[in-house]
Parts: sequence; structure tokens; C-alpha cells
Amino acid sequence: MESSFKHQLQQTACKVRLGALEAVYSGKSGHPGGSLSVADILTYLYFAQMHVDPQNPRWPERDRFVLSKGHTCPALYTVLALKGFFPMEELKKFRHPGAMLQGHPDMKNIPGIDMSTGSLGQGFSAACGMALAAKLDQKDYRVYAVAGDGEIQEGQIWEAAMFAGHRKLDNLCLIVDNNGLQIDGRVGEICSPYPIAEKFTAFGFHAIEVDGHDFDALEAAFEQAKQTKGKPTVLVAKTIKGKDVSFMSDNVAWHGAAPNEEQYQTAVTDLEKILHSLA
Repeated sequence: MESSFKHQLQQTACKVRLGALEAVYSGKSGHPGGSLSVADILTYLYFAQMHVDPQNPRWPERDRFVLSKGHTCPALYTVLALKGFFPMEELKKFRHPGAMLQGHPDMKNIPGIDMSTGSLGQGFSAACGMALAAKLDQKDYRVYAVAGDGEIQEGQIWEAAMFAGHRKLDNLCLIVDNNGLQIDGRVGEICSPYPIAEKFTAFGFHAIEVDGHDFDALEAAFEQAKQTKGKPTVLVAKTIKGKDVSFMSDNVAWHGAAPNEEQYQTAVTDLEKILHSLA
């Protein structure tokens, strides 16, 4: 990857984290930890990988994206705003009564959202259906989905994986945000999904383990996914919950809590230092 482009992606990802925190702080509720862990992945997808058109959100030839872990929508909303689907000002209305941006993605009211999600385990099934539809309609668009490592404890994830492997959906790429934490503790202690890559391989997937915060590694992994034929791909992305915010990093307490004024200012300072270093 060209250094200038990687630099641009790093700046954008930092802005995504700032926007996600602003949304959760403004809404006085939400899920900052997972939003920060998935920020680099979403940044790469929307600014380097996927074919989408903010001026035509329902463009039939667009690539599709499903945020199966729908509670981390503050990061997705910020990416969509930065991409030009709607104004950044909407982030300040997050979870407010009557606002467009609510606590989970809504495909009927939010431009750029391809699937309403929130019930964990179900979004990936929808992504599988989209991928099969592309095959049946002989369309070239690809389908991407992000699931949480706690979410893959849900049985429906594995029903969908069995379906995707059986149907040889090589236009489908699932990214597991493997930050190691879920609402009530470490995933390995609550109900271990490990080894994740090997499990998906058994279901007929091409599995790639990748650093979810390394844009060079993400570029190589997504390119490998595109070149893989005859089977779907899963990227098991190792990430850090609460990435780049000192007191949130790898801290389960920030799975679903909004920062107060002092905490918000500390978080903004942490991220602005990083953004300044990238300027």
C-alpha cells in the first residue's frame, strides 16, 4: 500500500473513532468499546474496498455490507457520514427521540444501511442471502459482514456458515471482530469460540487471521478474499476493544457505557493527539 494512502486511512480511522465517541456521548448511551475496535476495518472497507455511491445509496450494482454486531453502529454511522451519505451533524442526535440515527442500524431510514440489525447472530444470515441472490442474478457485487467474537457464540452464525460453505459463496466475506471481550467478560472464559479460524475452515470457509488495525495486512487479506474461488472467506481480525482511548483500551467496562464529560474530554484528547501526529 502506498504510504500516502495508508496515512490517509489512518487519519480517517481516527476521525471515525472521534465521531463514534461523539455519538455515544451525545446520546448518553451506546457501545463505544466495540465501535473503536472495528473502526479500522470499516474504514478500510468503505474507503479502500467497497464499491458504493453516496449519491445513489440503493445503486443495484453496489457492494453490500451488513453490520451483524449492530450495537457498534456509532462507528458505521461515522464512516457513512464521512463518506457523504448524510451530514456529520446527525451524529450529535444519536439515540435522540425522532432522530435518524438510533441505537441499531435501520435500513428503512438511514442512507447506506443495507440491513437492519441488532439481534445478534441474525445479520450474517441476511448477508448469506444477499450473496446467494447475487449468484442467482449473475451479479458481480460482493457482500461483506462484520460479526463480533462474542456474537459467534450464537448458533445461527454456524447455521449460516454451513449454508454459505455448502453454497460455495465466494462473493461473501465475513470479518470477525476478535477483540476478546463481550458484555460480561472475556469470550474465552464465557463460552470460548476458539479456535475461530479452524471452526470456519471446517464449515468450508477460507480462513485468514489478520491484525485488524494494520492497513497493509487488511489490504492483503481482502485481496486474498477476492481471489479465493469456490468458498466463502472469513477474516479473523485481532483487534483491541476501546482502541486508542487510554482508559477504554481492553476494558470490558466500556462495552456498553457512555462517557461522562470528563471522560469524553480525556478520550478526545487521546485521539486528537494521534490525529495531530498523523497531520
